[in-house]
Amino acid sequence: MPCVDDNSPVDFGACEERIGYAFRDRALLEAALTHASGADHRLESNERMEFLGDAILGSVVSERLYHGYPEFLEGDLTKIKSVVVSRQTCAKISRDLDLQEFLILGKGMTTTPDVPMSLLADVFESLVAGIYLDGGNEPAADFILRHMAPEIELAVSGESGCNFKSQLQQIAQREHGVTPCYLMLDEKGPDHAKCFKVAAQLGGRRFEAAWGRSKKESEQRAAENAICELAEPSKATNDWSETMAAEDAACESRAAEAAQNDTPE
Repeated sequence: MPCVDDNSPVDFGACEERIGYAFRDRALLEAALTHASGADHRLESNERMEFLGDAILGSVVSERLYHGYPEFLEGDLTKIKSVVVSRQTCAKISRDLDLQEFLILGKGMTTTPDVPMSLLADVFESLVAGIYLDGGNEPAADFILRHMAPEIELAVSGESGCNFKSQLQQIAQREHGVTPCYLMLDEKGPDHAKCFKVAAQLGGRRFEAAWGRSKKESEQRAAENAICELAEPSKATNDWSETMAAEDAACESRAAEAAQNDTPE
């Protein structure tokens, strides 16, 4: 869909419907959609809002990762965050929302068939800032997580980096001549908040299991356990019992909390 130039009206109502947020001050929405080429002055473009939105985005995603994955080390969290908040991810979400329809660009920019990735990434971040300035923390966080939660799951499961299953398969085939398989050992919780316990197995050897909030996440963690145990078998054996006890307790707690929330008053 084409962008609008600086002389064409923008359907702000359609944009609000698309992003799932209605602005009280539509001047903020207009500013968020305005590229420097479509502004009379760069201070009237979305560049400053992009700066603020980037910081808010990083903070919201970091907090979700911190609370959602208490067993992940700092390095793991940093890698996942870098994938989730990347320019590529922001541009992907903008493209999925067809935000290029609402971008306010200069006439020179509107002759370009495809909107550059950088503009699409910028507008997502500037919209985050606009929603924050208009409605505060909660609607901004809701907007971010509505679109970023699936990206977090992809990153954790290894489909966007940190792919322990792929690493384990390479090690297994190179050093042992077998292909790993994954065994579902247990699941807990209601349908909308299940935890899954999965173990990786190479031939007849089964490795320490891992809990996760999806089957893909559990398999990734199980693969990581196997890689660590293959690298340092004595250390892994000593550490897994404590780790699994903690994960069992955490899963039991999440399942109990979800069940309690489902109980009608």
